[in-house]
Amino acid sequence: MKPRHHLYLDDALTAELDRLGNKPGTSKSAIVADALRAYLGRRAAGEIDDLFKVRLDRMSRQLGRIERDQKILLESLALFVRYQLTVTAPLPESDKAAQAVGRERFARFVDQVGRQVASGRATLDQTGEAAP
Repeated sequence: MKPRHHLYLDDALTAELDRLGNKPGTSKSAIVADALRAYLGRRAAGEIDDLFKVRLDRMSRQLGRIERDQKILLESLALFVRYQLTVTAPLPESDKAAQAVGRERFARFVDQVGRQVASGRATLDQTGEAAP
């Protein structure tokens, strides 16, 4: 046999419980038990949320640092490209050899970037010195 509990409810809540309990296939005890389970389940979820809050806060800070570092990197690249395009004179159309050398250098640059990304090694370490 299940333990018996004596509860005191206000008039509005009692009327709503009576109305729901009169439906076929339901009982007041089942409704109260389901409501209590749901309430206790939400409280347990709140404790889990508190535990995850610390981890989510740490992840948010890490993502913020990544975003900041990415902005610095992109701004540095943009400034370098602007500077390079400003101070470097364009090649004359007739200088096909220089254009071919430029295309070859660019192809080697793209290959090197691909190898570095694939290897997972950074060209610069955290102090800004060239990696071996």
